[in-house]
Amino acid sequence: MKRLWSPLLPLVLLCCCLSGIHSNRVYVHPFHLFAAKNVSCETLQTKPTKPVETVPVAPLDVAVVTPDARDLSTQDGQRQNNTERTAVLAELLNSLGLRIYQELSTKQQGANTLLSPVNTYGSLVTFYLGASKKTANSFQLLLGLSSGTDRDDCVFFVDGHTVLKTLQSIKSLVDDAPKNEISTQLWAFTRQDARLSEDFIQGTQDFSDASFIRGVDFSSTQQAEELVNSFVNKTSVEEVESIFKDLNPSTNLLYISSFNFQGSWKTTAQPPKTSLQEFHVDETTTVMAPVMTHTGVFYHLYDKLRRCTIVRLSLSKQTYMLLVLPHQGVSLNDIESKLLTDVISGWHHGLREGVLTLSVPKFSMSSTSDLRDLLTNLDPEIEAKLLGSLAEFNRLSSTEPFTIDKAYNKVLFELSGEEGELPKNQEIPSGALELSINRPFLFFVVEGDSNAILIMGKITNPTL
Repeated sequence: MKRLWSPLLPLVLLCCCLSGIHSNRVYVHPFHLFAAKNVSCETLQTKPTKPVETVPVAPLDVAVVTPDARDLSTQDGQRQNNTERTAVLAELLNSLGLRIYQELSTKQQGANTLLSPVNTYGSLVTFYLGASKKTANSFQLLLGLSSGTDRDDCVFFVDGHTVLKTLQSIKSLVDDAPKNEISTQLWAFTRQDARLSEDFIQGTQDFSDASFIRGVDFSSTQQAEELVNSFVNKTSVEEVESIFKDLNPSTNLLYISSFNFQGSWKTTAQPPKTSLQEFHVDETTTVMAPVMTHTGVFYHLYDKLRRCTIVRLSLSKQTYMLLVLPHQGVSLNDIESKLLTDVISGWHHGLREGVLTLSVPKFSMSSTSDLRDLLTNLDPEIEAKLLGSLAEFNRLSSTEPFTIDKAYNKVLFELSGEEGELPKNQEIPSGALELSINRPFLFFVVEGDSNAILIMGKITNPTL
């Protein structure tokens, strides 16, 4: 079990440093922030003392596209000020996100890569709500939520709903931009005769802005496949390709969550101008891409030791993008291999104001990740314990045994700029250095209050 937990410890310490504004707070163990009051140690081998409370699931009807009803008072409670919890949770999801991203990027050499640590972490916590005690313990270890005082014969468990509501609080901090800038949708399709636990269904609503839980007849696999894919596409905020394939008549649960972020480069002076410019994909390949250019004051850092330049873009009052551009002759792999060290903390604290003429490609990208694959990339043993052959979900449904057959995370990110003219009496800063993001680069979209990484990735070709 140590393999699930020990690699996360140095990353938590790293992200404590990354969260500069919270570095002076008194340390509180994550478990104590997210555990219910009067929590007791529970024996892993024993089954729940009371039956799982379940509810029937509405059958899938493509004509009924409204999200599931939810208790608005509960949603309002999610947006309360929760500074300490959001800061700690940000450290945990950043740590796991960095770890998963590095493995994912290694598998996608030379390709655009996109991951949302928030989306991945939230999905895992949602599954935690339906897991047996033994499987839930494995989830806690990976998520960094273990108490640290567990014994071989019993384990202390956190309240998954508190974790998910805190996660939603982080997302709700992005509240000064258009309503559709950030949103999370979630779909779960279960066998038509199954009843799902109230705990799990409440978790899907704690995590998402809109959820769709439906029952499906999987006996005709081709018809079921067409039905669920059509429904996801019809109810999604963007067009979604057919995600679910190769279904089985014995399918118990299909799951997908979609995290969408539309970011616009905010400037205090003239908005960025857009023009077609060259982007060097590699030493022999060049493409013409729409590029935004703006002269102004930016926080940036020229890292001579690691041979890269870091610059910060404001996307809103609460969110910003950190761009990492390797210098000529330095590959993205060289930079990515150092993401799990104290390098990121050094970048964060080393940023200084300066005048730049900055050129950044406009781009829009989306990705769909199989959660099983993401966990397998970390360690096949982790996947087996959390979603695979060793995983048990006796708190997810009254039907036993119950499995999560397919689980996907979808991420959409779009970076644009606001065109416009220079305001009257507004001067362009002089003495600007030129910086053009015209070759493969890394980026991080960060919520500035908690320092949670909402989205991270690399762009090797902005036209794809």
